[in-house]
Amino acid sequence: MYGTRLRLLSTLTAAVLITAYALAAFTAPLDADQGFSQKIFYVHVPMAIVALCGFVFGGIMAIQHLRTRDPSYDLKSYVAIHLSVVLGVGVLLTGGIWARAAWGVWFEWREPTLVSFLIVFLLYCTYQPLRFSIEDPDRQARYASVFAITAGAFVPLNFLAVRLAQPYIHPRVLNDTGGALPTGMKIPFYLALVGMALLFVTLWKYEMAHKHSRAQLRALRRKLGGEAAGAGRTAAPQVHAP
Repeated sequence: MYGTRLRLLSTLTAAVLITAYALAAFTAPLDADQGFSQKIFYVHVPMAIVALCGFVFGGIMAIQHLRTRDPSYDLKSYVAIHLSVVLGVGVLLTGGIWARAAWGVWFEWREPTLVSFLIVFLLYCTYQPLRFSIEDPDRQARYASVFAITAGAFVPLNFLAVRLAQPYIHPRVLNDTGGALPTGMKIPFYLALVGMALLFVTLWKYEMAHKHSRAQLRALRRKLGGEAAGAGRTAAPQVHAP
């Protein structure tokens, strides 16, 4: 079910990302202060946006799980949060490289945008330890869903608070006037954003297909094991007294 058209989706994702980063490298204008090092912006910002959206998506799937008690929604929430945490690591690494090149420091603690993302990332880093500290599968899924909903609601509230805060150093890419990006940077940036979203969807579908196939294989093994045990009991030799 989740493995349909994965080859087409993978090809499309690769094509969009290659086009976006080719345009970013060869046609997008260089920043007057940062020079070529500013090009990491086309990786860092789309990755951050997609990671935050993935956290919110995980919260939405968690709501559906609590509403329906359907375990597939819990799995969708888990995979989305897992991938978003992986992207969050990439965001912090690329952000540190950018900050070092632009500002001379690896992290600027006075900047609310950076600190808020770090807080969100560390919050979600506790998701898996919390989840797998509970042995009962039903309780595990239920508590994980409550966590995902609470943390997912925090993401847009945190984003709004940061937008209202006084900026220090970090640029505002998506502002109200739309004037943060020069014309030559808009097409590569939006292509990179679409490509990163496609990458998230592709990886999400791959992991869902893998987990779904593994669950089916386990169920088949249990069924075959049960049938074999039943056949063994039926075919057991009868011992009669002499």
